[in-house]
Amino acid sequence: MHSDRFITLHGRRYHYTEWGDPALPPLVMLHGITTHARTWDDEARLLAACYRVLALDQRGHGDSDPPPDADYSDAALLSDLEAFVDALGLGRITLVALSLGGRVAINYAAHHPTRVERLVVVDIGPEIAVEGRARVGQLMAGAPERLETVDDVVAHIRANAPLYSEAMLRQRAEHAVRPLPDGGFTWKYDRALREAIRQGRIRVPDDLWAEWRAITCPSLLVRGALSDMLSEDTARRMADELPTARLVVVPGAGHTVPGDQPARFQLLLREFLMP
Repeated sequence: MHSDRFITLHGRRYHYTEWGDPALPPLVMLHGITTHARTWDDEARLLAACYRVLALDQRGHGDSDPPPDADYSDAALLSDLEAFVDALGLGRITLVALSLGGRVAINYAAHHPTRVERLVVVDIGPEIAVEGRARVGQLMAGAPERLETVDDVVAHIRANAPLYSEAMLRQRAEHAVRPLPDGGFTWKYDRALREAIRQGRIRVPDDLWAEWRAITCPSLLVRGALSDMLSEDTARRMADELPTARLVVVPGAGHTVPGDQPARFQLLLREFLMP
């Protein structure tokens, strides 16, 4: 079982879940945009046999406070992870990260090479495919601000996760929203992100090729064969430019590999991270 914990970073409250024995080596898990730490429950339960697993709700997601200036830049997200690791005195860590979280992990591993033991990056790269960025943007822009039931939440998420099992989708949905005072639900992730998409104010992310090449730890890059976010060409280039990285392409998976092919993804984690 996990424990829900809160920590103050940059004067704001951040939530994370903790799994496993605190004496074990630390492993930090980072989710993608619009989601939350509880998307890692199944993987955290597996890895807790060998690690102290810490799944962080990144700023403005899950039960972590949003930034007052709506800053979701690569630099701001990196500063959160740096503060989190330092505040808990984690020392050398392993990172498992998807999508938005993967960019944070790449940045951290590049800037703190002596503090990362191993790195797993899931379906994201130094540049993001135009098709995937457009799809996610449309999903966020079209997200209703009020949903009457959890079934409505499930139906909305289903459009972006057609391969998920019903049980997994419902678990994601239940932790993705908070109740409104007058009934119904709204998303936990920051409304400022949705408004920025609707108003065309989202900045194209920085190019992280230099950071990717600076990584020195053993790394696993996981791409969904059906992904529209990490192109086949970009994934191949990543493998070519970082000899310490192993590229695995998962058949039958789109961008969200852990949810699309959970058994295959968890086997990859077991092989790469567990003795």
